This record gives sequence, structure tokens and C-alpha cells, in this order.
Amino acid sequence: MIHIYYGNGKGKTTAAVGLAVRAVGAGMNVGFFQFLKNGNSSEISVLKSLGSIAVMCCEECNKFTFAMNEGEKRAVTHKHTEMLKKASAMIESGDVQLIVLDEFIDAYNKKMIDTDLAERFISDTAKKCEVVMTGREPSEMFRGNADYITEMSAVKHPYEKGITARKGIEY
Repeated sequence: MIHIYYGNGKGKTTAAVGLAVRAVGAGMNVGFFQFLKNGNSSEISVLKSLGSIAVMCCEECNKFTFAMNEGEKRAVTHKHTEMLKKASAMIESGDVQLIVLDEFIDAYNKKMIDTDLAERFISDTAKKCEVVMTGREPSEMFRGNADYITEMSAVKHPYEKGITARKGIEY
């Protein structure tokens, strides 16, 4: 089954992490892939310590996409495509029962992944496993293949008062 957590609100990654922890608690093996993030989010160290979760982040992604030059964008796109291939291999081998693709929707929308491969993954491979995608605006193709869609909506956020992201809360 395919799950989508999307929107402009806080909580998409948090919900995905919660489901990953729940799955491990039920004896499942999990693949947790963070696109557009370099692995310095606070949840990563905890996930790595659980043992039944394989974690892969995009170490090449050290700045927001709008600040990247073309070479950096190519490197990140290549890494994202390799991450998706790894997720696909994990599903095909039966090694995992849950795959989390955090910020996958945004990597796809920004064309910072092989979009043809991403579409084939969602329409074919993802149906063999529980797959969670997070991001802001899922395409109609993603929506059409999803079994669960949850929208996180920002009603109020400290950023509106000029408060920047806080370690342990927003990342």
C-alpha cells in the first residue's frame, strides 16, 4: 500500500518516522530514505540505532535547491536516483516490509531524480510493499496510486513570527 503525507504543514516526516518505529516494533524491517536532506536531522541517529531500519540520506544535499549550482544539482539528482534504485532492490528482494521516501515528492517535483524511474517505481514496485512518500504537492500520478493520503496544513507556525527552525523540534 502507498501512503502519502503531504502539505505545507509541519509533521510529514514526523508521521513517517512514527510509522517506521511502529513497524519495527511489530517486527518489520524498514528502509528509510531521506531525499533533499543530508542526514543531519535529529531523528536519523535514533532510527539508525534501532537496527531493523536501513537509513540512507543524500549527503550531497548541503543547501537548499535554489542555492545549488548546476553541478551540485546533477550530483544530488544522481544520488537520489541511486537511492531509489536501492529502495527498489530492497523491495524486490523482500528484505523490507516498509519503505519511507521522505521528501521524495519534492525531489520528483524539482526533477532532482530520474522522474521516469520514479513513476515506474510508484506504479509497479511500490505496490509490493508498504511505501510512504512525503512532500508538499503530490502529482496526480502519485495521488492516483496512493491508498492513504494525509494532508498536513499549516494553520499557524512560529516561522511567521521570524522564529527559525529549532533542532529537535523542526529538524
